[in-house]
Parts: sequence; C-alpha cells; structure tokens
Amino acid sequence: MNFFRGVMGGQAAGPQPSGAETIQKLCDRVASSTLLEDRRDAVRALKSLSKKYRMEVGTQAMDHLINILQTDRSDSEILGYALDTLYNIICNDEEEEQDENAQKQADDLGAQFTEKFIQDPEHVTLLLSLLEEFDFHVRWPGVKLLTALLKSQGVQVQGVILVSPMGVSRLMDLLADSREVIRNDGLLLLQQLTKGNAAIQKIVAFENAFERLLDIITEEGSSDGGIVVEDCLLLLLNLLKNNSSNQNFFKEGSYIQRMKPWFEVGDDNSGWSAQKVTNLHLMLQLVRVMVSPVNSPGATSSCQKSMYQCGLLQQLCIILMATGVPADILTETINTVSEVIRGSQVNQDYFASVNAPSNPPRPAIVVLLMSMVNERQPFVLRCAVLYCFQCFLYKNQKGQGEIVATLLPSTIDANCISAGQLLCGGLFSADSLSNWCAAVALAHALQDNLTQKEQLLRVQLATSLGKPPVSLLQQCTNILSQGSKVQTRVGLLMLLCTWINNCPIAVTHFLHNQENVPFLTAQISENLGEDERLVQGLCALLLGICIYYNDNSLENYTKEKLKQLIEKRIGKENFVEKLGFITKHELYSRAAQKPQPVFPSPEQMLFDHEFTKLVKDLEGVITKAVHKSSEEEKKEEEVKKTLEQHDNIVTQYKELIREQDAQLKELKEQVTSVTTQNEQLQATITQQLSQIQQHKDQYNILKLKLGKESQSNNQGDSSQVNGLQTEELSQLREEVEELRKQLTQLQSQLGEKDALINTLKSAPAQTIDGSTEGSGNPELLQELEALRSQIQSQLAEITQLRTERRELLSRAEAQSSDTVTSSDSSIDAAKVAELESRLAAQISETEKLKGSRAELEQQLASAQSTVAILQTEKAKLQTDVQESKKEQDDLLMLLADQDQKIHSLKQRLKELGETVEDEDDLDTRDQTDDDDEEDDEEDED
Repeated sequence: MNFFRGVMGGQAAGPQPSGAETIQKLCDRVASSTLLEDRRDAVRALKSLSKKYRMEVGTQAMDHLINILQTDRSDSEILGYALDTLYNIICNDEEEEQDENAQKQADDLGAQFTEKFIQDPEHVTLLLSLLEEFDFHVRWPGVKLLTALLKSQGVQVQGVILVSPMGVSRLMDLLADSREVIRNDGLLLLQQLTKGNAAIQKIVAFENAFERLLDIITEEGSSDGGIVVEDCLLLLLNLLKNNSSNQNFFKEGSYIQRMKPWFEVGDDNSGWSAQKVTNLHLMLQLVRVMVSPVNSPGATSSCQKSMYQCGLLQQLCIILMATGVPADILTETINTVSEVIRGSQVNQDYFASVNAPSNPPRPAIVVLLMSMVNERQPFVLRCAVLYCFQCFLYKNQKGQGEIVATLLPSTIDANCISAGQLLCGGLFSADSLSNWCAAVALAHALQDNLTQKEQLLRVQLATSLGKPPVSLLQQCTNILSQGSKVQTRVGLLMLLCTWINNCPIAVTHFLHNQENVPFLTAQISENLGEDERLVQGLCALLLGICIYYNDNSLENYTKEKLKQLIEKRIGKENFVEKLGFITKHELYSRAAQKPQPVFPSPEQMLFDHEFTKLVKDLEGVITKAVHKSSEEEKKEEEVKKTLEQHDNIVTQYKELIREQDAQLKELKEQVTSVTTQNEQLQATITQQLSQIQQHKDQYNILKLKLGKESQSNNQGDSSQVNGLQTEELSQLREEVEELRKQLTQLQSQLGEKDALINTLKSAPAQTIDGSTEGSGNPELLQELEALRSQIQSQLAEITQLRTERRELLSRAEAQSSDTVTSSDSSIDAAKVAELESRLAAQISETEKLKGSRAELEQQLASAQSTVAILQTEKAKLQTDVQESKKEQDDLLMLLADQDQKIHSLKQRLKELGETVEDEDDLDTRDQTDDDDEEDDEEDED
C-alpha cells in the first residue's frame, strides 16, 4: 500500500518515478491483482493521473480499463472509476485554455483515442449495457463517456448504436431518470446522437420523445425555464429539421397545439433575461421549422392551418405588436409570422385584420412598413419586415389588390397613412436601402397579377408645386436617368421588369416616353466598371421584355425596329453578353436559394428571390427573340395571327358554350324545382289516398267486428275505429271472450247448485220422515229457497244485461252502416268529427257496461261464497242425517229386542193363564177412538 500512498498522498524519500513509469506500474497492478480492492485503488490512481498524463494513460491503460468494464460488473465503484478515466482521456473539454495549436493537438488526441475505443463495436455495446445500471456512479460517467464519443466520432458511433438491439431505447430511458443530472446529460447525449442521422431521428421520435420533451419544457417553466429548456428545444430542432416524417408525426400528434402557451409572455415584458431570450428564439425557430418554405407544400399548408386554429398565429401577432420586446426576438417573431402566413389565404386575411395598439389603431402592415422605410431601424429588422410583406402578398391576389388600391387616386385618404404612401415615400427617399426595399415590395404587389399591373399605370404623383403630375412609371424612369446609387437603380429596374413583364399595355406606356429607349441603349452599350455591370444586365433585360411583349402599337418602337436598333447601337452578341451579367453575379445564386432575404450587409442587398425566377424564365426567350430574323418574325406573326384567329374562334365557341351551359343550368334548376314540386304534390296525394284508404279499412273492420259480436250475443266492448288502434280492438275482443267463459262457468255452477239443492230437498224427506230430527228440515229448506231466489234474481240481472248489450250492438251496427255509407259518399271532415263523437258516446256506454259487468262479477262472487256456505251446511246436514240414521238403527234394534222380550213375556203370561191383548187389537181400538174423535169434531163444526 506504500506504493499507492506515494501516488495518491505525500512524497516518499528517494528519487520519484516518472509519470509513465507510475502509469505502467498501475496498469500492471490492474492486470495482475487478484484482490478487488487492489484493482480498485489502481484504477482510482489512474483516474487521478488521466488529466495530466492523458497520452500515457490512454495508450497504456485503455485496454485494461475496458477489461475492467467487462469483468468487474459486480462492483459499481471500480466501474465508475474506469468510466471516468476513459472520459478524461477521450474528452477535449479540459484543453480549452490552451492556444490553437495545443487545442488542435488535443482534438486530434481525443479523435485517436475515440477511434481506438470504437474499433471493436462491442465496446460501444458494452457501454450501452452499462447504462442500464441504475447506480449513479456507473450511469452518469457512462452517459458522459458516450457523449464524448459521439462528439469526436459521431457518424461511426451512430452506426454502432443504430444496429445495436434496443440501443436507442436504452438511451431514451435516460429522460425518465428521476435524477436531474443524469436526465440533463441524457439530453446532451441525445442531441449528439440525433445530429444528421434521419434514421435515428425517426426512432427517437417514435420512442415518445416529443411527449417527454414537451413535458420537461412545461415542468421547467417554458420560456422562463433554464438551460434544460434550451437543451430540450435544441433536441426538438434536431428531430424536426429537414425530417418530413417526424414533422408529420409532430403535427398528427397534436403537439403544435402544445406550443401556444410558450408564447404567452404577458403584458409586462420588462426584465428579459438572456436565457429567456435564447429559449424564445429557439421556440420561434421550432415554429419556423414546421412551416418552412423548403417543406412540401401540403405539409406546410396543414401546419399553417393548425397554427391558426389553435391560436398560435394570434399569439405571435400579439408579441409582434407588444412593447418592450427585445429587437432580436421581435425580428425572429416577424420572420416566424411571415412563414406562418406565406401562401395561406386564411392566415393572410387574418394578418391583414390585425391592428396595432395605437390611437387611432393602425393596421399591423402599415406599422411594419414604417419600420422598413425608416433608415434608423436595425438592418435585420428591416429585412424581416420586407420578408413579412413578401409572404403576405405571396399568392394573395386579394392582398395585392388592397395594396395597389391605396395608391389609386379614388382611394387615397389624406388623414391617415396608407401602405401605398409609405411605399412611394420609401421608393423616392434619399436612403438607397429604403429605395430598394420599397421597389421590391411594390414588385411583389404586381407579381403574376395582370390586373394590378394595369391599375398601377393610373397612379399619378405630384413632384413639385406648379408642375403637372407625373405617372409612377415615368417617375421611376426619371430617377433611373438621374444616375443614383447602384442599389437604388437595381431596385427600380427589378420593379420595372416585373411591372411590364407579360403586360403589353405597360410595355406600350413605357415605350411611349421617347427618352426611355435611348437611355437603355446608352446604358447597355457603354463600357463601365464592375459595379455597373449588373445595371447594364438589368437594362438589357428590360429592353428585351419590351421586344418580347411588344404588340407593335407604336410605329417607332415595333419589335423589328427595336431589334434593328440593338443590332446597330449595341450588337446582338454584346446584348446577349450584357444580359448574362445578371446570372453571373455572385449574389444572384445566393438570392436564388431561399425566399428569405438574408444579407450580411446592406450593400450586398441587390437581388430578390422571386426576381431570380423571372430572370431564369426570360433569359432564354429574350435571347431567341433578339436573334430572330424578320422573315422568322413574319412567320411567327402569321402563326400568331392564325393562332389568334383560332383562339378567337375557340373563345367564341367557349362563350357560346358558357351561354348554353348557363341556359342548361337555368333549365336544370327549373326542372329540379318543378320535379321537387311534383314530388311534394305526389307525396301529398299519396298521403291523402293512404289516409282515405286507412279510414275505409277502419270503417270496414268496425262494421265486420260489430256484426260478428251481434251474431254471437257475446258481451264485450264496442271497438273504436277512428280513435283506437288494432291492438286496442284485439284487447277488447279478448275481454269479451273472457266474459263469455265466465258466463259459461257461472251457468254450469248454477246448474250444479240447482241439482245439489234438489238433492238436499229430497234427501231429508226420505231419510228423516217421522223421526225426532225431522223438525230441523224446514229451516234448512227455507235457507236453500232464499239462496235459490237470490241466484234467480242474479240470473235475471244477467239476462237484462244481455238484452242491453244486444240493443247496444244493434245501435252500433246501425251507426257503423250509416258511417260507412257517408264515408263512401264523402270524406268530409265534419262528418268524420260527428262519427268520432258517436264513437265516443259508444265508448262511454261501453264503459258503463263494463261497470255493470263489474257489479255482476261482484254479485257472482257473493253468490259463490253463499254456495260455499250452503255446501258446508249441506255437509253438516249430511253428517247429521248419517248420525240420525245410526241412532234410528240403534232404536230399531232396541225396539226389536223389546218386542221380542214383550212377546216372550206375553207367551209366558198366556201359559200362566193370564189374559193378554195383542197389538192388532190395540191398533184397532186406537183407530176406532180416532174415528170417534173426528166425528165429534165434525158435529161440533
């Protein structure tokens, strides 16, 4: 351990070993030690020496350190030391204070060690597997080491990670780490990983990166957040820039809507920190990436629509018109609004309606143009305003018309400043940059719009007091002839070329001024310096447009005469050479790359992007037009005349076809309206016929129903016809059937009761005649007679109800027959109402009948209870009769025994000689006595 004390701690006595020797001994210790503690101490010593002896540690210890990563996975401490050591020898961050040569050597050293590390792709895979360790001392150094590898040899490391299974997914897990240090360094790692690799960008995006990054931005405070927000925005820019797949995924995932709260900076914009400015600048760039002109038109249009619908454009316009916003944020906001509205009619219309918060309110366009023509404003801000105005007019003929209308005499308002007044003021001001910007802005108001080119010819300018007004076209040529600055003349020449292009009327107006053609030929024919070459080329282009779009309405300046003038004064070859000066200019190709005017200095602001397209289209056709001979011109004229005749014929036929189409359209509309009316009438007739048929069917059903019920003499409810549905009729029919069944049951029960009563009446007379129990039978008979009379009265009531029902059915049948007759003859509404009233009366009578039926059912129920009581009494009587029979039998037995005893006693008495009278003699005597008594009674009477 003394060795490690000498390395890590105080000085030991005697000569000290050199750094290389110490490192060699430490490497041997790492390779040969069997104890984990010894290897750990040796790696810790290498870590402490790795910054000072970077070369030695890197060359001697890298293999041993990689071996530690492979073999000692169980000890997180030694893994952390090994990763830190590798990071120190690969990373170049610690060498920033050295001079350029030393810094270059350090960069080369880091690249060499990185290349050595990634020679075996398994080393990168090993590092990715170590990132799965949750231990802070392993995961954090691993993240830093992989970031350093990507910075040094990004393409090679990206290739290894891309083919590694779940490689990108492991790195995405770093964003979910609860330890902010690891999460923040994970953001830096993903920034390096996604640079310039579309495949990795797509994988990261589909690993839910947008959701996680936007959540982190929101948690950190959006634009008010710190460096973490900046890192998230940089990563989002890497994922979205020039990647149409990720842009579409971002839009389809509704992430554009989540960007709106970023720009809610509030009214109090004071105290903008540097970090907030940086964050907001990156946020604006992120919006621009989604609507960049280099994207596909369909994707750009869809994003522009989403930004308007979610209120993002409105929020940007609020920042645009706010006070206290830093200049660079305001400039970038103007550029962002420009691309959000470019080519989108809805967004352009909204931008035209935005007013600045001034008194009185002014349109935002006017306020921005005031900044553009103000030479005291920053150059980048003026360029941004010009770009915004160009985007506002891009494919916006409505906006072009509104701008040109502010220049026309009929619409000029002296009390307020208009866009046209500002453009004219900038066009003729002393500032050359204002001249150029105003000329280009006005040229965009005329781009591909023939109507506005002709309207602009009406504009008249008052140059000075006492002089007649001059047209805008003439004033532009006057300024050209005065020999102003190159930037001013270039801007005016671009405006004139755009103005008269594809507009023969404007060409005629231009040639009508006798001084214009001599001025152009003089400018082209002179041998001027390098600075004037561009002006010569633009003059040649203007003269060529006058030839190509000349309608030969002016005798002195026909196509042929202008070509002869060029051949005599300039020469055709010289003319074509001067025309080529435009495309050969060094600033031409730069302006042709993208629509946004980006120039390092105001002096280099010479070409407009749209004008470069115009030059590209016209250069070839003008060259051909100049070289054509008179015979070719005549042939072309003849061909043109023939084509014009054909065009006229075609136009006439087109007009005739349009008229016929209009007539056909009118006739179709009439046919459609008549057909619609016919269909409505047919539907009405069909509906009425169906109603009539329905009424007839209902009346017939009612008639048949009432007829069937009257024939069967069943008690039931009369069916409704014009007020009740079929279900109600069937329900009433079922009720009638139930009543029939109940009547049948009652009649059978009454028959049984009658038979029972008869049996009860006859049984006592036969069994109890002359007995002692015979005195009770009259009371039972009286009760039975009362019950029978009650049942007969109920039967009488039932008979009466049947009679009433027959009368009701006959009456309903008569009414229904009358109703059917009347319906067949007429379907008058009053008769239908009368029928409904009659049916209502029948329904009320039916309800009364139902009440009578309920009373009858109650009486039947009471009768049934009475019968049950009688049945119980009958049972009791039957038991009494049986008992009396038994008693009579017993008495008879006793009497028989007594008679036997009496007879035996009489025999004994006779045997003893006593006189005994027989029963026959006694009966005869009794009969005689009875006859005598009857005779006495008769005598008394």
